[in-house]
Amino acid sequence: MKKKTVLLLLCCLLPTSAFSDELTVRVQLADGAGPVTGAVVYIKDASRVAPLRAEVIQKDRMFHPHISILPVGSSVDFPNRDNTQHHVYSFSPAKTFNLELYAGRPEAPVVFDQPGIVELGCNIHDHMQAFIVVADTRAIGQTNEQGEVTLALDFGASQTPGSLNLNIWHPRLPDNTRSVVREIDGASLANATTETVSIELKPEPRHEGPLDHLQKRFREL
Repeated sequence: MKKKTVLLLLCCLLPTSAFSDELTVRVQLADGAGPVTGAVVYIKDASRVAPLRAEVIQKDRMFHPHISILPVGSSVDFPNRDNTQHHVYSFSPAKTFNLELYAGRPEAPVVFDQPGIVELGCNIHDHMQAFIVVADTRAIGQTNEQGEVTLALDFGASQTPGSLNLNIWHPRLPDNTRSVVREIDGASLANATTETVSIELKPEPRHEGPLDHLQKRFREL
């Protein structure tokens, strides 16, 4: 199975006396095929974010959104808007849970109280997959269609750190249960040096084609 290499070009404009309050990361394919959309990039700094209440909806036998980014302690509802039942679960170390066969909305949300990558599945429809990235930092974001994301950094009153851990995650990483971690030299960032990091991605997965009218009627039985 052919793998592609992704280059992360870290473009920083920092004063020589201190860290900038922003870091722009550009993610692109090394073979020139274009930018990478949907990569999650984060740095653990001094910031913290209050927990949120969110939803991961099941509609047309898919999870929406496919990737969620949430602070530690957030709670998530899993409403089922299909006319068939779903069985949502996760075996991920960051959060293991099981919502047995149901329609409508479960009685209580699921609380994600540990940082990490949580992979979601449906025990009835194997093709259904989604991810929740649970983080304990505000310096996190997802790349746009241009393959870029700008992180807001907050190191408080502390001086420039000696090193930083840049975390990169994408659902097509060879091991998508954890992020790829690269150490960045703090001095090089303060001097506005561009860091280049390469990661490997698996090819795009095949998706089921649209169902015709008879197939839809059969699945609704």
